[in-house]
Amino acid sequence: MNEQTQREQDPAVRNGDRCTVVAGTHRGKSGTVEDLKASKTGALTLTVRQADGERFKTVAKNVVVEG
Repeated sequence: MNEQTQREQDPAVRNGDRCTVVAGTHRGKSGTVEDLKASKTGALTLTVRQADGERFKTVAKNVVVEG
């Protein structure tokens, strides 16, 4: 099993997790992880839905799971 396949099967971040963005454009924002995918380059991308319903896309390496 290669590293990319392993990350897709057992990522540190999962759909439904609460997370906080710690780097990048959306640093400091938090919400619920939705739509976790692996891009063509192998980077894990996700959508974060904030409490007010606003959504934004980021990469998994920029988020930490709460709790």
